[in-house]
Amino acid sequence: MSNLVQRTVFGAVYVCAVVASILWHPLCFGILFAGTSIISVREFNLLMRTSKAGTVISMLAAGVLFFICWMPIGLADRYFGHIMTISVAVYLLLFATAILAELWTKAENPVLNWGNFLQSQMMIALPFALMNLLYDFSPYVLLAVFVLIWVNDSGAYCVGSLTAKLPKGNHKMFPRVSPKKSWEGLFGGVLFTLATAALLAYFGWFEAIRLSISQYTIGLCFGLVVSVFGTLGDLVESLFKRTVGVKDSGVFLPGHGGALDRFDSILLAVPATIILLIVLDLFR
Repeated sequence: MSNLVQRTVFGAVYVCAVVASILWHPLCFGILFAGTSIISVREFNLLMRTSKAGTVISMLAAGVLFFICWMPIGLADRYFGHIMTISVAVYLLLFATAILAELWTKAENPVLNWGNFLQSQMMIALPFALMNLLYDFSPYVLLAVFVLIWVNDSGAYCVGSLTAKLPKGNHKMFPRVSPKKSWEGLFGGVLFTLATAALLAYFGWFEAIRLSISQYTIGLCFGLVVSVFGTLGDLVESLFKRTVGVKDSGVFLPGHGGALDRFDSILLAVPATIILLIVLDLFR
């Protein structure tokens, strides 16, 4: 199977899995993205050469953190309060274990292992867990984040590739981090994303955001935030990979690299989108 065919086939599987899990059932959503969060945290710790014990603790903590945020949408019964309390206690126990374990591991640099754990939780596990807030608000709002990220990436790639063929080429954003990303590609991605956001607004994807301003204005604000912060998330992950000297974070999807490579844009886009919703709510 050629690389192009491989990328196309597994890319289609990836898109279908994301869309189906969000629209089908909260349990499907929870299983897919809890698993992806755990795999992403594992990839990060492997690249940072964290100890096996530290990697396992980080993965468990990521899974528990996602479960804590998923429970309000997927576990509504009389035992909810007890399960939530136990889950929070387990997460805090894992947090303490990751810190205290360095007393016995005799690692050369325990501070580095602490930093790896905290970074994996704050930069990876937390954004994945926050996806539950968007899902609870509206599955279509969460799906819009993914659709706009995909459109932004495609638009930026097309415009960037075309402008690179000009006699003077294009203007690189951060050549030491991502040599192929250009300002022209960024603006092209933003334009494609804004157009798609307006289209999604027309079909009512943002109806859960009930404000006095028009749905088109909400959609354009949404598209701009996702485009800009999705691109920044991609750049941050590229900086991380260049720092540790790897091309891909793992082999999550053949032809597409690791889970971090596939979901890097949401690491900043999801928190930024939640902040946008909070700001918009001030004008309700």
